[in-house]
Amino acid sequence: METIKHISDLKPAIVWKYFREVTQIPRPSKKEERIIQYLESFAAKQHLPFKKDDIGNVLICKAATPGYEDRPVVVLQSHLDMVCEKNRDVVHDFDKDPIVTVVDGDWLRAEGTTLGADNGIGVAAELAVLASEDVEHGPIECLFTVDEETGLSGAGALKEGFMTGKILLNLDSEDEGELFIGCAGGKSTTATFTYEPLSAPAELHYFRIGAGGLNGGHSGSDIHKGLGNANKLLARFLYLIRKDFTVVLSALEGGNLHNAIARESYAVIGLAGEDREAVRVWLNRFAADVENELKHVDPNVCLTMETVDPPRTCFGDEQAGRLINALLACPHGVMAMSREMEGLVETSTNLASVKRAGENRVVVGTSQRSSIESAKIAVADQVAAVFQLAGATVEQGEGYPGWAPDTRSAILETARETYRNLFGKEPKIKAIHAGLECGLFLEKYPYLDMISFGPTLRDVHSPNERIEIATVGLWWRHLLEILKYANIG
Repeated sequence: METIKHISDLKPAIVWKYFREVTQIPRPSKKEERIIQYLESFAAKQHLPFKKDDIGNVLICKAATPGYEDRPVVVLQSHLDMVCEKNRDVVHDFDKDPIVTVVDGDWLRAEGTTLGADNGIGVAAELAVLASEDVEHGPIECLFTVDEETGLSGAGALKEGFMTGKILLNLDSEDEGELFIGCAGGKSTTATFTYEPLSAPAELHYFRIGAGGLNGGHSGSDIHKGLGNANKLLARFLYLIRKDFTVVLSALEGGNLHNAIARESYAVIGLAGEDREAVRVWLNRFAADVENELKHVDPNVCLTMETVDPPRTCFGDEQAGRLINALLACPHGVMAMSREMEGLVETSTNLASVKRAGENRVVVGTSQRSSIESAKIAVADQVAAVFQLAGATVEQGEGYPGWAPDTRSAILETARETYRNLFGKEPKIKAIHAGLECGLFLEKYPYLDMISFGPTLRDVHSPNERIEIATVGLWWRHLLEILKYANIG
């Protein structure tokens, strides 16, 4: 059997053709202008009517194939933006550079960056349906939303009447053979520490302490895996050494996006000459403990210590202590499991990022999720209380609603029956702890009948993101069957 080496050789060819085109267009969140222009050009070339709203959401329509004119309108929906994460040693500008894809056995991945299959593969499937001449379907509306990854603002800004369909197929799930009928709601909590910079003592020796080599992942769909969080590991070590050594903190940063588990972090610290080797020994012991704790989920975790030039400024001791203590005390991970659906995370929180903002501020980003609204608010308030006790100023976002499961959904039954007929087995019916745009759609379109499904993706929101090639064909076949039989009778 011939080994496939390039994305252009993958099947179904029309889906992979459009996915490759999507990967060539930079599309960070809030910077989707080029992919929007691509969609407008595509629609014009295909002679399909389209429209764009004020925020940038695009709707492209396609008439029913002959004989299917009396079918209900089906909305296919995906988001245009992608999470932009890369390994530290990779040179890549997400604002300018295309994604470099690599066929790696049974999987497609990117070269040291996120792949953007979340949700580029959904965009590609919609384009393939719109461009195909041999797909049987009723009237179709393809909705492409913006800025899903940083707050679902595209879905939140969608106006009533922008789309007309009463059935919606969200193409933003990550396990082939699973049909999702519910998702968690989310909320962000941001803490800002303001401090008075001091001159860094010139007589100290300065070191960069790094935590890295972690897999990272999606703060919703991967939160139950017990993955290492670089911010938590670094705070834990700094707290440890501050108990026995005089430590001057000059910098502390880690993580990037609110919906990604932090993969890397670093601190710049100053030590007395007589303490530096002792601290290095402590780091080696700490690293051994962490390697043992994470050996099943993050086998490549790495703690480093390297000499750096003396910095210009540093934190005061009390201010450094407040920041480190708060990061250590801040909860992270699964807070509660669902009592209704076995194996489903109900409530979680993610210590996402620690970033310097100017000369005298550090901003800590966190996100909370829950399928129960009151529990979401409770854990967000718990996180806020930790940082307020440490003297930080706390702001909370409005958040977004969850999507309550409807086991009597007509489109769910169609999807279940078509899957059974195609593959001779039952699909799994699930809810997901990650946030989907479906909850926001229901606020403006409360009559929508929805499911979410997709091919198999792994390690999204990290440079390890990959898509299982064979599942794309299975998912595509299932999508076409649903379009053919949606709401007959």
